[in-house]
Amino acid sequence: MTRFPLILALVCLALPCFAAPPLSVEIITVEKRMETREFSLTGEIVARDPVEISFPTGGRLADVLVEAGDRVSAGAVLARLDAVQQEQALRAAQAALASAEADYNQAKEDFDRQESLLERGATTRLARDDAEDAFSIAEGNLAQAQVQFDLARKSLDDTVLKAPKDATVIEKLGEPGEVVGAAQSVVRLALGAELDAVFDVPEALLIEARDQTEVRLALLDYPDTQFSGQGREVSPLVDTARGTVAVTISVFDPPEVASFGDAVIGTVSWQSLSQIALPHSVLASTREGPAVWVVDPETMAVSLQPIEVARFETTRIVLAGGLEPGTLVVGRGAHLLFPGRVVRPAEDVE
Repeated sequence: MTRFPLILALVCLALPCFAAPPLSVEIITVEKRMETREFSLTGEIVARDPVEISFPTGGRLADVLVEAGDRVSAGAVLARLDAVQQEQALRAAQAALASAEADYNQAKEDFDRQESLLERGATTRLARDDAEDAFSIAEGNLAQAQVQFDLARKSLDDTVLKAPKDATVIEKLGEPGEVVGAAQSVVRLALGAELDAVFDVPEALLIEARDQTEVRLALLDYPDTQFSGQGREVSPLVDTARGTVAVTISVFDPPEVASFGDAVIGTVSWQSLSQIALPHSVLASTREGPAVWVVDPETMAVSLQPIEVARFETTRIVLAGGLEPGTLVVGRGAHLLFPGRVVRPAEDVE
């Protein structure tokens, strides 16, 4: 009984007719080639020169006269604060200024008359000096009243918010009746008509395509509206949570339907370095890491060959090393192999 397995093994070795037939697999010839790579991201249309407008003083919003999308001219009124106190203060300052002007004029006449009388000897120097003192006081009071009037008028002017230049309203940030603080933004404007597109670009892609500045653009809602852009600014900061960098693209000849906040698709293309790319189906593994099944062209037997993967893409892997051009590797059907297995090419492997 103990001799039977040994005899059976010797018989199997002596009879090659019992060997398994070659396995039909997909055989791929390794090639190194340059390829045009293309990458698309979704970003946002933004204003080239945005600015947020605010009141220099706080108060209750009486009115906001613009809406998002409105085009305004330089000096156009955007919003107003409740100005009851400022109007009252201006009227009081105006009355005080009128009184100070009257006192000044009267003091000046008295001083001029005392000067004339002193020259003729018809008054005393003491009376002339008293008139001069009264005139100096009236002059100082007038200057102070003028300052108070100017401040009151400026306070009233500060209750009216105006556009600094020709602009487009991006967003209305306040509503009538709302109490706003000093320097709190009320309206966001876009100065001029230039547009930009901002994208959050993966850091690795930015390094690989760093020399590419031309960008093809299309609005997400209007994919047929093709236009172009060019890289203008790359943020020096990396978003550590997402590993992305904000990249600003100057937009050229945008369509009329393009507006602030619109989603835009940006696409860049570039020639990659000469590289070896293989389908995911070739992947196997060893204790050391990724590998592929290499076919000996003479015996058609397979063996595992470790590889170094540069990156994984959607349908393929790009190699950094491990294979030379012209090498035969197994694609579909690789999961059925073991070292030394003989294979044959098959045009279609399920």
